[in-house]
Amino acid sequence: MNTIQQPNSHIFTNKDGNTLIKEFEGVLQHNPQIRNLDAVVGFLRASGYFSLRPFLDNIGKVRVLIGIDVDKYIAKAAQQGKLFFGAEEEVKEEYLRKIRTDIETSNYRKDIEDGMYLMVQDLLDKKLELRAHPSKKIHAKIYVLYPDNFNQYSQSMAITGSSNLSGNGLGITQDKQYEFNVKLDRYDDVKFAKDEFEQLWNEAEGCEITSEDIKAAIDRTYLKGDVPPYDLYIKILMEYYADRVLETDSTDPFDMPEGYTKYDYQMDAVIEGYQKLIRYDGFFLSDVVGLGKTIVATMIAKKFLIENGYEHTKILVVYPPAVEQNWKSTFKDFGIDKYAKFITNGSLSKVLDEEDYNYWNAEEYDLILVDEAHKFRSHTTSAFEQLQEICKMPRLETGNISGYKKKVMLISATPMNNSPADIYTEILLFQDPRHCTIDGVSNLTAFFSPLIKEFKRLRKNNNTSIEDFKRLAEKVRDLFCEAGI
Repeated sequence: MNTIQQPNSHIFTNKDGNTLIKEFEGVLQHNPQIRNLDAVVGFLRASGYFSLRPFLDNIGKVRVLIGIDVDKYIAKAAQQGKLFFGAEEEVKEEYLRKIRTDIETSNYRKDIEDGMYLMVQDLLDKKLELRAHPSKKIHAKIYVLYPDNFNQYSQSMAITGSSNLSGNGLGITQDKQYEFNVKLDRYDDVKFAKDEFEQLWNEAEGCEITSEDIKAAIDRTYLKGDVPPYDLYIKILMEYYADRVLETDSTDPFDMPEGYTKYDYQMDAVIEGYQKLIRYDGFFLSDVVGLGKTIVATMIAKKFLIENGYEHTKILVVYPPAVEQNWKSTFKDFGIDKYAKFITNGSLSKVLDEEDYNYWNAEEYDLILVDEAHKFRSHTTSAFEQLQEICKMPRLETGNISGYKKKVMLISATPMNNSPADIYTEILLFQDPRHCTIDGVSNLTAFFSPLIKEFKRLRKNNNTSIEDFKRLAEKVRDLFCEAGI
């Protein structure tokens, strides 16, 4: 049962118009004596700052302390036998990486761009100060508003709860996220919150985030907006002719190590596979057993390394235990093993464990190779959920190949073992079900749903012939042939 909260409620859930942004607007517009805003948040998004900024004209100083998860840095120090005193540079760089990822993975909106540059300008004007706490894992969200002459008789308040300084947290997004925040206006409560903030703020001295830092982060994204016309022209040509021309490189991915034979059909497979990888963010490598899929996949991985830049590229190879040595030796023979991590298909949780230093963090990988991908055909297994989380997690850094989507190579001689649902589930590792980029299939769910229903109907019918199943399989095969995945 939904309950409508009273307008004077001290609790804000972002439901029924009772949003945090509305409370900020009312307080800041009707209490001109309030000149200071201090905030402890998990993240500060440009959209959130842009939405709050119109009500900050009378505010002289905004101080925002960002809490970064420092557990992994504490664990790393312990593993190395060191005492942990803080990780100023790492914490600062992690926040700036999140800023870049926030920009690159969001659809372009003018408020995001304007919010970023407002932050830069307010940092320059000293109206805004940002710090990231270098040594504590801070989960609290606190907002403290008070006048310059803060005392027990002045108007002030603190708001604490679950909301970050973001569109969702403030309640300005269309699909409002449920939050739970409480306003405190007793002097003792506000003073306690203010004192806590001051202590945390002082602990973060030396971990300031400056206007130069934010500007540098912006300049590493599309918002920089200073691409020379000639570079833009070349980029258009590259995109237009991507499926017709494969440029050669000074480091040749087609060079075969000693003991390997170069076959024309494998070279053709490398060219075609690489084009699919770039065009669709993933593809199936599904030649029959014995034709060298491991070699072809390794050569495509090497091509990706060359194009994206060796220094910018990390590869994850997922395989059944029985073929572990084959993958490691092939990557070593082609000289790319040091750019890859190898993991069995039952151990993917280690990649998601940020405290497991045998693997890079999931967001650091750019290319994922999955051998015997048909083993991940069930979306209800924990193994599939872990693999999908790894594959769909945005890339932390882009190299020469732009875009924050990972590239995924699914290697299997039998991608559809049984139902069309097998293929559907596997495609979800590199495509969005309702915003698909495969030619002719804008909505994967709408395409596969009738095929899956038809398969279930045929299986229940005792009179179903093998030809009926073949005709159904051909519909799926047509998708692969026409779209080229």
